[in-house]
Amino acid sequence: MASLKEVRNRIVSVQSTQQITKAMKMVAAAKLRRAQDSIIRMRPYAQRLNNILTNLSELTGDTVSNPYTTKRDVNRVLIIAVTSDRGLAGAFNSNVMKGVNSLITEKYAAQMAAGNVEFLAIGKKGHEALAKKGYKLNGDYTHVFANLSFDTVRVAAEFAMEGFRTGTYDQVEIVYNEFKNVATQIIRKEQFLPIEEKPKDETAKNTNIPDYIFEPSKEEIIQTLIPKSLKIQVYKAVLESNASEHGARMTAMDKATDNAGELLKSLKLTYNRSRQAAITTEILEIVGGAEALAAGR
Repeated sequence: MASLKEVRNRIVSVQSTQQITKAMKMVAAAKLRRAQDSIIRMRPYAQRLNNILTNLSELTGDTVSNPYTTKRDVNRVLIIAVTSDRGLAGAFNSNVMKGVNSLITEKYAAQMAAGNVEFLAIGKKGHEALAKKGYKLNGDYTHVFANLSFDTVRVAAEFAMEGFRTGTYDQVEIVYNEFKNVATQIIRKEQFLPIEEKPKDETAKNTNIPDYIFEPSKEEIIQTLIPKSLKIQVYKAVLESNASEHGARMTAMDKATDNAGELLKSLKLTYNRSRQAAITTEILEIVGGAEALAAGR
């Protein structure tokens, strides 16, 4: 059995840890509110922009060339993995890595074997995990979340878009955590490029396409909106991941605080038992000594 001093030291250590986890939970909760507000505002905008592009594509058909819808034989692939810069968020980052591995296994095993799968990691943890496995990484986007804005994310999106447009990559995928609520984050594996078109049977049913007046022209509008929409799509994924990170960290720290409380109860019980045993031993020794003295007289 551990000595009383050792148990006391463990109690002090666990109490200090519990205070830290409580503080981290409160910080995560404050950051989560701001991150959640950001993604809630972004979702309708991204959805509306996507609907406009879909309607424009149906109106113009194949009359307007679009390099981002070009389908090629998939030989070279770029996977964008969105993680976080910090840990202590439960399985948040490891789930993204699992999603990346499952994506490779399900769709790109041949390309991976040929060494034709490259990665772009947004977030320090993903960058470290992929580098540790020896995968080829492009660029350094490890501190995007330190100053999260559209401009910082746009650089990563433009790299992927330029790589696809010039034929460096035949397909681009993005893996991230979608925010559902504080306790739930959903791993999403989405094809970023080429842009997936609606099935014809679905588009044929869409009879409520607005009557647009194009100014300056259909071609110029589409050539401007499509790149912007793609950048918004990446920015939305990063915002989703940011909110998910704070939700995951808040949940993890809440559980850690509860676990620390349970451990404190167990340690205090152990301490009280050890203390009582020590007192009992001392009493027995005193009584034994007194009886020995009485017998010696």
